[in-house]
Amino acid sequence: MSTWTAGPGSARTAGSPWRNWAGNVTSRPVREVSPASAEELAAEIRRAARDGLRVKTVGTGHSFTSIAATDGVLVRPDLLTGIRRIDRAAMTVTVESGTPLKRLNVALAREGLSLTNMGDIMEQTVAGATSTGTHGTGRDSASIAAQIRALELVTADGTLMTCSEKENPEVFAAARIGLGALGVVTAITFAVEPVFLLTAREEPMRFDRVIADFDELHAENEHFEFYWFPHTDNCNTKRNNRSAGPAAPLPRLGGWFEDEFLSNGVFQAACSLGRAVPPAIPAIARISSRALSARTYTDIPYKVFTSPRRVRFLEMEYALPREAATTALRELKAMVERSPLKVSFPVEVRTAPADDIALSTASGRETAYIAVHLYRGTPHRGYFTAVERIMTAHGGRPHWGKVHTRDAAYLAEVYPRFAEFTALRDRLDPDRRFANDYLRRVLGD
Repeated sequence: MSTWTAGPGSARTAGSPWRNWAGNVTSRPVREVSPASAEELAAEIRRAARDGLRVKTVGTGHSFTSIAATDGVLVRPDLLTGIRRIDRAAMTVTVESGTPLKRLNVALAREGLSLTNMGDIMEQTVAGATSTGTHGTGRDSASIAAQIRALELVTADGTLMTCSEKENPEVFAAARIGLGALGVVTAITFAVEPVFLLTAREEPMRFDRVIADFDELHAENEHFEFYWFPHTDNCNTKRNNRSAGPAAPLPRLGGWFEDEFLSNGVFQAACSLGRAVPPAIPAIARISSRALSARTYTDIPYKVFTSPRRVRFLEMEYALPREAATTALRELKAMVERSPLKVSFPVEVRTAPADDIALSTASGRETAYIAVHLYRGTPHRGYFTAVERIMTAHGGRPHWGKVHTRDAAYLAEVYPRFAEFTALRDRLDPDRRFANDYLRRVLGD
C-alpha cells in the first residue's frame, strides 16, 4: 500500500489497491479521504453523491468478506479517534469511530473502567468491530454491539444523526450492527463498568467429554470457549470468571512462551510446513494439540479476553441455535475424518445470549458460534463449502465479516427482522450510496 501524509479533510486519488488483513480481498477506489470530523465526512459524502460515486469506510481490514471494498470513495477513519467523554454518572464512554479497540481498552483501564465483554483480538476499530457483529463468548454478556448505548452516524444525504433507545430508536435498533449499509458511524457510546478481575482457567480436554459436558460448562461459567484440533480428539478449553482477586497475571516469560512463541511463532512454522506438505498436517495437529498445558491466571478483562493473533488465515464462522451446537460439531468432526481434507487450524466454539439487534447473529436466540480457519494461501473452498453445508442445515447465520456464500434470500429466512432492516435501508439510503457487491448479495438491491 502506498504511503501518504494526511491532514484534516485530506483526500487523494487512490494509487495502489486496498487489501484486507488476510489478503483475500482487494479493491481499487477512485479516491481515498481521511476526514477529521463528522462535518468533514458529511461534506465528502455529499461530494461523492455529486460525482456519482459509492462510499465505504474501512477500518483495519480484519473482515474476510468484501464488506468494506469499494470502487468509489474509500473513507479512512484514522483521524476520527480518541475518547470524547466519559460519563461516570451514566457509566458510559463516547469514543470516535476510528479508535482501535486496543487503544480504547488501555485508556479505559487507566480510568478504572472496562467493557463488560469483548472479542479475542483488539486490532479492529470500534466501528468496524460493531458494524460486523464482532463478539466474544459469554453466558450472560453479549457482543460488543450489544454494549452500545448510543451512536452517531452520517447518512447518505449528509445528515448527522444521533441514535439511542430514546432518539431515533428505530435506527438504533438496526444501526448497532449496520454493515455499513445505513450510514457512516462517526462516534459510539458504550456502557462501561468499574474495571474488574477475571480468572482464566485453561485446560486440555478430550472432544467427547467437552461435547458431553457442553451445556454444563456453559451454565457454570460466565465465559466458556474451546478449541478442537481436527485430526485429533484433543481440545483446549478456557473458562473465564470474575474474581475478587488478588491479581495473578501470567509471568512475563511464561506468557510470552505460550502466547507468542508457541501460539504464533511455532504455529506459523507448523502452518507453513503443513501448506507445503499437506500429508504432514495430522501429525502436526497431534503435536500442536498437546503443546499447550493447563494454566490459571487472574488479570483485568482485556488481558484475559484477548490474545495476539499474528498468524494470518481465512475464517468462516456460523452462529447456530445453542441447542444445535453439539450435533453440528459431531457432524463436522465426522466430515473431516471421512474426507481427504487436511485442516491445520483448530475449530473455535463460543456462545452468546440472545440480543435484540436486528441483524445480530444472536438476534432473538441463545447462540453458539462455530468458527473454522485455514492458513492463508491454503485452498479453502472444499473445507469451507463442506462446513457451510452442515451449518446451514441447522439454520446457521454467517458472521458478516467472515467468509460465506449466503445471499439475501437465505438470510431473510434465518433473520426474523431482516425486512425491518432492509426497509430502514431503503429509507436512509434509497440511492445506495453505501452499497457494494457484498451488500447487494446479502441485502439485495
